[in-house]
Amino acid sequence: MHQYQQGKYTTQGHKGIPENHFEEEQGRKGFFGPVSHLIKPQPSTRWKYIEGPLKPHLYDLVEIAKQYHQWQRLFYNSDAGIYQMWVPKKTNEELKSFRNADGDTLYFCHLGSGEVFTEYGLLTYSPGQYILLPKCCQHTFVASEESKFLVIESKTSSYREPDRGMVGKNAFYDPAAFGKPDLELMHTRKKELSLNVKTIEVKRAQAITKFLYDDCVYDTVGWKGDFFPITLHIKDMMPMLSARVHLPPSAHTTFVANGFVVCTFLPRPLETDADALKVPFYHQNIDYDEVLFYHAGNFFSRDNLHAGMATLHPAGFPHGPHPKAVQGIGNKTHTDEVAVMIDTWQPLSIDTGIEKVEITNYWQSWMKK
Repeated sequence: MHQYQQGKYTTQGHKGIPENHFEEEQGRKGFFGPVSHLIKPQPSTRWKYIEGPLKPHLYDLVEIAKQYHQWQRLFYNSDAGIYQMWVPKKTNEELKSFRNADGDTLYFCHLGSGEVFTEYGLLTYSPGQYILLPKCCQHTFVASEESKFLVIESKTSSYREPDRGMVGKNAFYDPAAFGKPDLELMHTRKKELSLNVKTIEVKRAQAITKFLYDDCVYDTVGWKGDFFPITLHIKDMMPMLSARVHLPPSAHTTFVANGFVVCTFLPRPLETDADALKVPFYHQNIDYDEVLFYHAGNFFSRDNLHAGMATLHPAGFPHGPHPKAVQGIGNKTHTDEVAVMIDTWQPLSIDTGIEKVEITNYWQSWMKK
């Protein structure tokens, strides 16, 4: 369809918005499809009450009781499962190996550091590290300190890199930045730690089956192929930006799978043009449920958030910056937040285990005080 316009409009989205007015973006396929920008005298978040299930949710995941080495499910649908996991510092006798036979597993390290033993070799992790393990990849976390992960499971496809189009294959991150498993180092560390893992736990259809062996299950002496685990650290990501106009979240797409995308928001300079919008724009994410996990920094577009929290904004729910963020942008020149976003095509169900840590008045945070 060709673009059409009426009344007050801007010739560039997120820029030159008439004074005392607000821009609202309405678009399909997240931020990848057809889109329109509506100019309004007031934001759509000026509600006085919301009646019905289409409400935003805020969860303080810091308050969830620790269950070590267990995936604590947060949200799920037929394509994706979103969990959190704690890994304690354990003795070698307590270590087990794990395989996910339900899909690919993407870990994001929120806290802690250590090593991951896999059949392909050794990987290391620290805060801000993605660890991508293909389906059924056997692995064991050996934590140097207590560690916490956001876990994103792809049930119906493998993860893949986003299509970078005209910005080129090195945009946002260069594939050369992927960390690869080191087989020789794995055997060296196995000897140094006297590692002797003899149990493999396999998850299939949300049930666990244990396989017990007489000897260590990390015995690979060589391999070849294009099916293996990788890592990617946020320090190796170069946020795409424009000095003149705010780019949509899709510019920060990190991994893609069937039915959802994973984006990473990182510190970046704010737009410099005087008439440019410097906070995330008001929008209705018409086709996607949106989960945001807040990893570190100052989350300037939201009020009263801290690291370790997560929000769920369902499709069709109008949202944008909190009033305090709009008022407080002032002379701010940079963002310093780090967050992971998961946008899912199918509606997400909320696991009953996290209801007790929900901040139930979150929907009121857009109301002017």
